Formats: sequence, C-alpha cells, structure tokens
Amino acid sequence: MIGRSEQTQIMRDALQLKKSSFIAITGRRRVGKTFIVRAIYEEQLCFSVTGIQNASLSVQIGNFIHKLLEFQPDLKLIGTIKNWQDAFFAFKTYLKTLPKDKKQVIFIDELPWMSTAKSGFIQLLAHLWNDYLSQENHFILVVCGSSTSWITTKIINDKGGFHNRVTIPIHLKPFTLAETKQFLESRNIEFTDSGIAEIYMCLGGLPYYLEQIEKGESPTKAIERICFSQNGILKREYENLYKALFENWEYHEAIVQALAQSQKGLTRNEIVEKSKVSAGGNLNRVMNDLILSDFVSTYHPFGSKKRESLYKLTDEFSCFYHRFMKDNEQKDSEIWTIISQSQSFKVWRGLAFETLCLKHIKEIKNALGIKNVYTETAGFFKNIDEGIQIDLIIVRKDATINLCECKFYESNFEITKVYANELKNRKIGFRTATKTKKMLLTTFITNEPIKENAYALETIDVVVELSDLMK
Repeated sequence: MIGRSEQTQIMRDALQLKKSSFIAITGRRRVGKTFIVRAIYEEQLCFSVTGIQNASLSVQIGNFIHKLLEFQPDLKLIGTIKNWQDAFFAFKTYLKTLPKDKKQVIFIDELPWMSTAKSGFIQLLAHLWNDYLSQENHFILVVCGSSTSWITTKIINDKGGFHNRVTIPIHLKPFTLAETKQFLESRNIEFTDSGIAEIYMCLGGLPYYLEQIEKGESPTKAIERICFSQNGILKREYENLYKALFENWEYHEAIVQALAQSQKGLTRNEIVEKSKVSAGGNLNRVMNDLILSDFVSTYHPFGSKKRESLYKLTDEFSCFYHRFMKDNEQKDSEIWTIISQSQSFKVWRGLAFETLCLKHIKEIKNALGIKNVYTETAGFFKNIDEGIQIDLIIVRKDATINLCECKFYESNFEITKVYANELKNRKIGFRTATKTKKMLLTTFITNEPIKENAYALETIDVVVELSDLMK
C-alpha cells in the first residue's frame, strides 16, 4: 500500500470496534477507492456489488441478485424480484445467516450508478442500516462512488434517513509527489525528480494513470504511448471523465474548458461569461461538484479588496488534455515527441509547475521550517499599475511573507544582473503596493539547484528544491 496510511489505519481500526461501522469513501475517478477497500477488507467481505453505469432499474436489481447468489448459492428466492424492496428482503435474509463472531464487510461500489431515479434504493439502504445493521456489532457497511458530490450530498450530509449515520467518512486525494515517486519506485521505474514532476504535471497523481507507465521508457515516451498512440489507454479518457461522474455533465465540461484557458483562474462572473453557464443555482451546483471532486480549487488574490475568489482548474490531466491532446487527436502518434521539445510546451510546463507548487504547500512549509506556523496562501498577486506579478505568496503569522518564484528548467537556473534587478524592484513594489511591515523573503522553488553566483547570493533569501517536495 503506497501512501494512504491515515485512511488505512482508520479502516483497520473499524475491524476492532465492538459496534457496526458505516464507511463512506469519496474521491475522484481512478483515485483508488476500490483498491483500498479490497486491499484491507478482502478476507472480511461477505458481499460486494458494483453499480452499472447508465443501466436501468431492472438491470441494477438483476446485477445485485446475481452477486448475492455468488456469495450464497443456496439462498432460497421466492418468485421474481422486480423491485428493491424484495431485493433487500432477500439480502437481509442472507445477512442474518452470517456468523457474528467476526466482522462482515458489505461493499457497495459506484453507489450513484446503482441508485437510479425514483427507484427507492437509497431509502431502503438507509432503512437496512437504521433498522438492522446498526443494531448489530459485527457489520461494516462501505459505500463509495466516483461522484464525490453525490456521495457527500446524498449520504454524508443527507437530511433524511442517512442523517448523521456515516460513522467514518474518508476522502481519497490523488497521490502527492512523494507518493508518486514511491509508487513508481515500487514498480522499479527510476525517473529523475524532474521526470517525475513532468509526469505529474501531465497526468496528476492518479494511481490508475501511473500504473500505465512501463519500466524502461522515458517520461516523454510514456506520455506518447499512453495519451497519443492509437491504442493509448488515456487517449479517449477525457470523453468519459465527466460523463461518468455528473448529471448534466455538459455544464461541467463547459466550465472546465473555460478554466483551462486561464492560468491565473477566473472569477464567477468570468466563468459565466466564458462558459455560457448561467449564474444561479445551476452554476452553484456545478462548481460545488468540481471542487468536491478535486478538479477545481479556489484561491484569493493577495491584496484584493473585494476578496473575490478565483477558481482555478487544478486537475492536471484535464489541463493537459485541453492544452495538447484535444487538438492533436488525429495526428501521428509521434506528435508528442515533437511537441515536448517545443518552446510552447516549455512555457506551459513552467506554468504547470506553479500549480504543482500550490498543491504542495505543506511540503514547501516543511522545507522552509515553518510547518507549525499558521499561513495563508495566495495563488497569484497582480498589481496592474505597478506591473508586479508574483507566482506564489505565503503569508505567515510570524510577521514574514515568502515571495515565491517557481522555476522549472532543464538545467540550473541562472540569476542574471537584469533579473536580479527585477527581483529587487518586485520586492520594493510589493511593499509599496501593500504597505506591509512584515519581513519579505525572496524564495525560489526550483526543480534543479540555482546556479551559484554573486547575483543569486545577493537577491535570493531561500531556495526550496524539487527534492524537498518529495520527502
């Protein structure tokens, strides 16, 4: 098991509790929800079923009953089961036959697909938990689904039958850089730290995506094969990515496409204008879906008087798809080898590295020695009048602000005289614009060490290297 130490410990602890547990696991598609359940509870599973995407009520019920008969072939079924009430009666009959001297794990995967409209499935599952499972001491009910917003709304925060019933909510996020490195090394894939970061900026930290990388190929060749070759496993991944998660997915895709065009992020009004998704409840629902499912993040521009949130697309694969895959789907499979050497990719990679850094603030704080200091992070700062733009700002409670520059280069970055003057003027301009009295530290976050020279020593206060983010 790579990473997930906190989640796995919580799930293992549930095996020792002298009461039944209700676990709801959320996390976006391909993040490893099913894997963690089966890895921990394989020996305790007494029933497991997976909902079928876009299937009818009768197909879902038939699938449920067939799985039930796999676990208990001798179960006597009376008549034809055509509704969930009869299916749950048969299910409860089976559960009552199980021994009570060990934990029995019930696993319902892709629950949102199983709960078709007006089927009554959710109400009956809630009744089963409230009326029977929670009254016993030997059950663990585990539900999950890739639609994090659905599980959160319908199960975890439900105001009806499931209200306050989930005893253990667990959210799985994509791997961090450190976990990605550990995962690749476990498969005997030895990329450099910069190579790992490049893979991460294109594919993100999703275990399923990372599993596709083969030993002996470079990051460029891996992306070429996985994303651009005719049979690449991710060549058509985007086509089903949002369809599989959300109702009215066209709105989600429209907003994602709009956000993909902006590096700094968009305000709500800008999202409405560019996506053509009308403001109001529908926009609120879609944005909530995207944020809960780890596709979009919110930030506050430092020094903004209105404190209006910026919404930024932070799902690496969606960003990569819109920038490079979408317009190259019909081209030769060797297209990525060409694109990866272009100046446009190098510029994009530098911007993607900024997003990578935003996702690893905890690791940056550890490297700065301030992990226990309260901080606020601003994704971007821009003062049009002064012409100042700073990649990342960390505002600390110890009267200090780190003005961070995120640099991803193929070789050691060199501070020239001209650039050194820019850094000095940026610091002066920032203090003038914000009137802050805090200490300002020019901080560089780089994939390769900064080339040592007089200008670097004079202007840079702190350097955080990519290797620090992988510890």
